[in-house]
Amino acid sequence: MIKKNVSIHYYEIDSVDLLPKDEQELVRLARDMTNDAYAPYSVFYVGAAILLENGKMVKGSNQENGAYPSGLCAERVAAFAASANHPGVSMKKIAICARSNRLEVKNPVSPCGACRQVLLEYENLQKEPLKILLASENGKVIVIDKVDDLLPLSFSGNGLKRTS
Repeated sequence: MIKKNVSIHYYEIDSVDLLPKDEQELVRLARDMTNDAYAPYSVFYVGAAILLENGKMVKGSNQENGAYPSGLCAERVAAFAASANHPGVSMKKIAICARSNRLEVKNPVSPCGACRQVLLEYENLQKEPLKILLASENGKVIVIDKVDDLLPLSFSGNGLKRTS
């Protein structure tokens, strides 16, 4: 047996103001989208915003449903909206932010496993990286260069394709 390691690289930035202007705008939009989240059960509001290759920004917020797990996370809402409304246009960056009325969300939150897999699928489809900006409510931002870094040892779906 051989023990191996998997590691990822990311950047931690103290303030959104230190990001390039387009990323500042993307984070602001993701933060604003927390106000449009429908989260009456968890009271955990998540917003996401995606910057497309054509310069358009597509937004999403989490949408809960009493019939769990019928709801969707903000990341998937934004990604599916981007793909449906702008087919074939690459997703360059996604910003994600969360807040709650029940607790202070001091640190950036990371996408759940399902969202990571969906974002990786789009990254693989477009054959170019999708940069991730995980923003806290008031300060710190974690920047990850590509979804593949966020989901090491991922399932690619290649085994599902027919060879004949």
